[in-house]
Amino acid sequence: MSVKEQIIKGFRHVPYKPQSYSSEEMLKRSEQYYRFLDSRRSVRHFSDKDVPVEVIENIIKTAGTAPSGAHKQPWKFCAVSDPALKSRIRKAAEEEEKENYTARMSERWLKDLAPLGTDTNKEFLEIAPWLIVVFKEAYELNEKGERHTNYYVNESVGIACGMLISAIHNAGLVTLTHTPSPMNFLSDILNRPNNERAYLLLPVGYAATETFVPHISRKELKEISEFY
Repeated sequence: MSVKEQIIKGFRHVPYKPQSYSSEEMLKRSEQYYRFLDSRRSVRHFSDKDVPVEVIENIIKTAGTAPSGAHKQPWKFCAVSDPALKSRIRKAAEEEEKENYTARMSERWLKDLAPLGTDTNKEFLEIAPWLIVVFKEAYELNEKGERHTNYYVNESVGIACGMLISAIHNAGLVTLTHTPSPMNFLSDILNRPNNERAYLLLPVGYAATETFVPHISRKELKEISEFY
């Protein structure tokens, strides 16, 4: 058998040599990456400055490198730049949000949201040059329309979304995780197949010239971890 590949349980496997660093370099790189991502903030004030489609393509390709259950890759990233579609999405999202703020959300929920300055106005959905709508594939459909099981769908798509957000930040762009609930209108507006469910809506672009974010802090390491 060739040293360049092996057959394991009937499937072809190829060699993999991950990058390796010294302890000192690992510490430096891990610190730099933490500082880089710690500078990321959720932004609601966008510029309408154009973002090249090639950048969005690379961001989506990065998200697509995420691990997934049985390598099913149960996600679809729909990039929307068409002004008419963005306008329809904003209108539908605001209708759902008005219902949320007036009838669905508890007083405690509204109180927790108050410091963030959120409301039913979602103008960023039209101002941002791109919307990336993430859909999860509840099950797989082959060319014949036959159903096949996808595994750990929520977990897999959640990981991909984290990598998507990281890639957006790495490109020097900003975003906001928007989840108007329910999100069925996204499937209708974008004419998605029945096996897809809207998972997350991300406006993507440059921050506005004057951008303000809530003065909040993240939990300390000791609050989010336990070492055994």
